[in-house]
Amino acid sequence: MHPGRRTSLTALAVLSVAAVLATSACSMSVKGGSAPAANGSMLVGADNGSPTFEKNFNPYAPNKRVGTTYMYEPLEVINSLDGKETPFLATGHTAPDAKTVVFDIRTGVKWSDGKPFSASDVAFTFQLLKDHKELDLKGVWQRVDSVAVDGQKVTFTLKTDDVPAARVIEQTLIVPEHVWKSVKDPVKETNAKPVVTGPYVLGSFSPNQYTLAKNKNYWQADKVAADKLVLPAANTQLDVVNNGYDWAYSFMTEVDKTWVGANKQHNSYWFPPGGNVSLYPNLTKAPFNDVNFRQGLSWALDRSKIANNAEQGYVDAAGQSGLLLPNQKAALNTALPDGGAIAQNTQKALDFFAKAGFTKKGDTLVDASGKQLSFSITTANGYTDWLQGVKTVQGQLKAIGIDVKINQPQPAAYNQALQSGNYDLAMGSFGGTGSIYDDFNNLLNSQFAAPVGTPTTSNFERFSDPKVDQILAALKATSDPAEQKKLGDQLQTVVYDQVPAIAMFYGGLWGLFSDKQFTGWPSEKNPYASPMTWDSNPLLILTHLTKAGA
Repeated sequence: MHPGRRTSLTALAVLSVAAVLATSACSMSVKGGSAPAANGSMLVGADNGSPTFEKNFNPYAPNKRVGTTYMYEPLEVINSLDGKETPFLATGHTAPDAKTVVFDIRTGVKWSDGKPFSASDVAFTFQLLKDHKELDLKGVWQRVDSVAVDGQKVTFTLKTDDVPAARVIEQTLIVPEHVWKSVKDPVKETNAKPVVTGPYVLGSFSPNQYTLAKNKNYWQADKVAADKLVLPAANTQLDVVNNGYDWAYSFMTEVDKTWVGANKQHNSYWFPPGGNVSLYPNLTKAPFNDVNFRQGLSWALDRSKIANNAEQGYVDAAGQSGLLLPNQKAALNTALPDGGAIAQNTQKALDFFAKAGFTKKGDTLVDASGKQLSFSITTANGYTDWLQGVKTVQGQLKAIGIDVKINQPQPAAYNQALQSGNYDLAMGSFGGTGSIYDDFNNLLNSQFAAPVGTPTTSNFERFSDPKVDQILAALKATSDPAEQKKLGDQLQTVVYDQVPAIAMFYGGLWGLFSDKQFTGWPSEKNPYASPMTWDSNPLLILTHLTKAGA
């Protein structure tokens, strides 16, 4: 499952819910089959129908087909693993000051209909998002004040000092002015005949499968190895294995036996960390609003065992720094004990629980009145890996005398409970945006700490600390790498000391690859892109691969 199929209230909700879904080991489950791709074609397990495809290639539609982002390009593409930016429709950008971003627009680019691409298309695109706020999924105009064009330069003046805004702007997919200026209702437009700048154009389309053909006008066509992409609606694990997919995103049980075993010569996988799968304590209610209680929970858990039970040993236990490791190793606060790792220490946990007013009475942990400590953990029904993790947590907390119940609403109700703050502890995931600022801002900024019952798009635990808000504001305003590192270290200390979320294990990004036809897939040794099949990340992969034997 990929986050492109679900959106939420605003741009920041897209980031937050995307992180939740990207790091849950859900797999495609639409019934059906698909024929292996012909030679020179790539069979991709990225999209899935419900139960059949809707033909929607509007790049700003929440329910757009995944292949849309293989056709449209942004100004730059961010590798979410390390935050590196790769120029696409812009050759780069500069920031004369913290309120200004200037993008240099690439010359020599043509739209797929042969018309020239220019800076005016960029300006038109952003005006389109301003005029139709429903299309502004990334919240660009929450941060941008104005846009101006001067030759091949497009200048964005921001509302405040906002260095990270450039990363939001550059991810916006650009559309052709000469086509979209005559679209009557851009919000409802399904864009059945996309005119694009990217490596592929729309080929055939049916309710069960569609194809993308190589764009002959693409400005870097020499870097595109696959002549055609085939995207079926059905992407069950059986389909992926039996039909010889070239690339798929799917969690597989015993992947070495199932996927690799199907073709040991050519099949491989890579499951890098894509988010911190965590327990969110509801900080609006006791005892979760007591940091001693949260520390007690943190020290009571054997994270390695939780990770192994939840994800079959594919991922590592997460530390309490708030970072994704090893992705963000260079940013790690080296002053944190053991690099932020927390090893289970039952006595230490009991000491913290005692400070919070809970002590052992026989085999149970009780409050001052002698009542056993009891609460529930909420996780989405159907997220089998998360459920295994929760069951392990339940067993470990039971061992020290806590009664833990598991609440499993359907995914829609789970999201509603998470966003509205109607839970005790809830499974969730944060991080993985490729930006230190965005990762911590989404977790800690008090502007998202809405009252319980009022949906929020981030900071679901409703953490609030004016000093932390000041650190975030300073990080948002500075472009000095040394200052960024210093402020990032402070935010890691906050997560370690105050435990706004209890990180348990890294959620994997479940990339499956075959090098039978194409080579050069991203890997641990060459992490130039994540293995994700959605958003603009595939552009990094599709322009990097080569034909096998070439």
